[in-house]
Amino acid sequence: MSEELQPGQINIELDEKTAEGIYSNLAIINHSPSEFVLDFVTIMPGVPKSKVKSRIILTPQHAKRFLNALAENIYRFEAAHGVIKETDVPPVPLNFGPTGQA
Repeated sequence: MSEELQPGQINIELDEKTAEGIYSNLAIINHSPSEFVLDFVTIMPGVPKSKVKSRIILTPQHAKRFLNALAENIYRFEAAHGVIKETDVPPVPLNFGPTGQA
């Protein structure tokens, strides 16, 4: 028996490999007038070279919706588990244009 989708619903599939996820401890964010580019990197202590593990490209509108959704989820997480403590992160010497780190 197949599930019927209600109006406004979409069917999203998640394959096993994607479900495993990719660990990242650095996000590099660049933008142009038409898109935001989020590069997710894993930096390991004592290893001088790292690779981008995943790149997500968003429209400015999607980037803003993502920001709002992430902020809402952080709010919910902290309400349930307490405030997330920020730690000092040494600066990463990257210069790819307009950039932010997370």
